[in-house]
Amino acid sequence: MRQPPYSLGMIETYGVPALIAAADAAAKTADVRVTAVNKVDAGIVTIFILGDVAAVKAAVAAGAQAAAGAGKLLGTHVIARPDEAVAQLVKPVAAEKGEDRDGGNE
Repeated sequence: MRQPPYSLGMIETYGVPALIAAADAAAKTADVRVTAVNKVDAGIVTIFILGDVAAVKAAVAAGAQAAAGAGKLLGTHVIARPDEAVAQLVKPVAAEKGEDRDGGNE
């Protein structure tokens, strides 16, 4: 299968204020795109971050620290080069928000 030319990072928090703080810290730390917010359930929200692997790792770490400072971090994960099948899971969420899912490299 084809692999997208980007890495995927995720930060999950409890509550929107912590998520906004995480997204802000992530975007200010590295050259990444915060592409979408996914509302899971009962205040649980996730952001998806795209970019090269080093930038995504740095952004997720900074975002996680910001959310943890608010006591609302639930989890993080970085996938260096997600399989296209995994990338397809994120595309509907990003498409709802009108975002370009692959940084314009499709």
